[in-house]
Order: sequence, then structure tokens, then C-alpha cells
Amino acid sequence: MPFAFQVVHTDGLARAGVLATAHGEVETPAFMPVGTQGAVKGVTHRDLEGLGAAILLSNTYHLYLRPGDDLIARRGGLHRFIGWRRPILTDSGGYQVFSLAERCTIKEEGAHFRSHLDGSAHVLTPEKAADIQAQLGSDISMVLDECLALPAETSAVRGSMLRTLRWAQRARDRFQAIRAGEATDVIATNNGQAQFGIVQGGIHPELREESARQTVGVGFEGYAIGGLSVGEPPEVMYDVVSQTVPFLPEGSPRYLMGVGTPEDLLEAVARGVDMFDCVLPTRNARNGQLFTSRGRINIKNSRYAEDDNPADPDCSCYTCRNFSRAYLRHLFAVNELNAATLNTLHNLNFYLDTLRRIRESLVFGRFESFKVAFREKLSSEPQDS
Repeated sequence: MPFAFQVVHTDGLARAGVLATAHGEVETPAFMPVGTQGAVKGVTHRDLEGLGAAILLSNTYHLYLRPGDDLIARRGGLHRFIGWRRPILTDSGGYQVFSLAERCTIKEEGAHFRSHLDGSAHVLTPEKAADIQAQLGSDISMVLDECLALPAETSAVRGSMLRTLRWAQRARDRFQAIRAGEATDVIATNNGQAQFGIVQGGIHPELREESARQTVGVGFEGYAIGGLSVGEPPEVMYDVVSQTVPFLPEGSPRYLMGVGTPEDLLEAVARGVDMFDCVLPTRNARNGQLFTSRGRINIKNSRYAEDDNPADPDCSCYTCRNFSRAYLRHLFAVNELNAATLNTLHNLNFYLDTLRRIRESLVFGRFESFKVAFREKLSSEPQDS
């Protein structure tokens, strides 16, 4: 199946669409659980399928270092290697290089870094990132961009943005060469792979516009908004999204990288975004924080020691159908592995179900009323600190 995207319903700027890939269709707006090493921590692929996860995100940096993209390619690609039959998006590895790697140095060629595993030296170039993802065989690959630490001077943000644009063209050229069969040193395991460009520019509207226009000019199958959710206030993030989306093609999917809370997803959908990923539902689950329709709760709080209610009375996930807050607190207190699993199942269900309900509201033209009701309910009870 060739890669394609179609918007099927709109309500204001918000939209519902269908993303077609070589490994199936994804209804948007969509949330992608983060399976860094080819697995979402605490749950199985069967669990994810049961929750209705249509697409998974995996990490290029980690899979490149271990077990290696060459090994995965020899195994037939990432889908076959991890036993996941549905679509996969792989990031470029840039964020991890800059945040995890020791002594990372950015040059025009690419990112020079040392592995956080063994200190070995590596160079990740735009071309290398495209090669790795071709061998992984993901359905959507991302270009290598520079992840600049913020806050930063406007001149530094502009320089980083322009480098990301130059890298985007190089990545696209290499992607096209692989697609044409000209890269004989690469084992491409998914001929239907698409490539997304990434818009940068910090919190500066004029830089975001310039980045968006030039990235679109390169010509990708989809476009991502990067460089957000790095500590800026939510209102600033929403403004940047609002200022960027108008410069992205209406007929292409729009992906807001690494965002965020359920409220963030709702606000981004309202501004025309289609795809999301975030570690919050899984990471917070392992730390005992549960997302509910009435706000977040910390299950380790002593107030839940004798609470026989489910984590969320409005939730129909396996965890809420079968277990009380008291039991979940007990599991967390005794460091039982099931605590992470049951909490993760609930949080992922909450995120995926929220996106399903958002889509349903779009289809029936009730998005604004859904948005108001969702926010009112979240604030109806005080959240745990």
C-alpha cells in the first residue's frame, strides 16, 4: 500500500483523517506509544493491540547502537524483528544524540558523539540517519534535525534552524537515492517508507515561518513541528503551533513531536495537528501517576490505602474493570512489577481513548463542545500534587 493521507472531516481547524501505510491504516488524530527499544515498557504488543494502538514509535539512536540496524535488516526489518504488524514511526535519533551521548559536537557534516553504552565514537549525519531508518524499515522516517537547548539567543536559534534545513535537503536526497535503488550499501526493508521533514525555529514566529516554508519546499510526505515541550509554558507552545500550522500543507499529515499532556493534545488538535507521541503516559505510570477523566492521581498517596474505587470510574480499561485504587497502591508500595503494567495499561488507554473521542467529536461536528466538557471535567476535582 503506497503512503497516503486524506482529511475526511474538519471542525474549525481541527481535522480527522486517514493515514495509509505499507502496514495498514491509521485514523487521525492519533497517539503513538513510545517503544524506544522496539517495545513499550511494561506491556506486550498484544496489550497494545487490545488497547487499539494503531502505530508505534521506536528510537533510531538506541536501535542503531543495540542491536544494530544491520542486524535488524538481516532479520527482515523492524516489524518482523519485534513482531509488530502495524505501522511504525522511527525518529531520527537526533534528540538522543544531543541529550544522552557523551561529548557530542555538532558540525556541518553531522553530530559527532560517543555512545552512552560503551564510549565508542560515532558520526550521525543526515544521510546516515536515512540509511539506518531504511534498514529498520519503518513506515515513517524522520530527518535528522538539530535539537538546540533552550533558552538560546535568537541568532543561535536561527543558525540551528538553517542547519536543520540544510540537513533536511541532504536527508531527502539520500532518501530518494535509497528509494531509487541507488544506495547499494543499504538493505531497505520497506519500499513503502515515507519521510517527514521537521520544522524548527524555537519560539520565534518569523523563524518558524521561514523553516516551515523552506521545509515544505524540499518536499516531504509529512511535516513535524519539533523543538517544543522543552520547558516553555503551555500557552507559548500553543502559540508556536498556531503560528506554524498555517504554513504546512493541508493535504499532508502534521506531527507535533514529544507532546504532551492530554490537555496539550486537545489544544494541538484544535490548531490542526494530526499526530502525537509522548513518554508521559508510560513514564508517569511507572512512577505511580495515573491520568484520569477527573485529573491526575498519585496512586502512592496514603489517601488511597483503603479506596475501593477504580482509578477512574469512567474508564473501561482492564485495570479499572478489575482493580481498586487500594490494590494498585499496594502493588506500587511493594514494588511489584504488575504495578507498572497495570498503571501503564490504564494511562495508555486514557490517551488512546481520549484521541478516539476527539476524533468522534470531529466526525459529528461536536469538537468545541467536547473540548469544553473535557476541560471542565478535568478540573472538577483537585489533582494530586
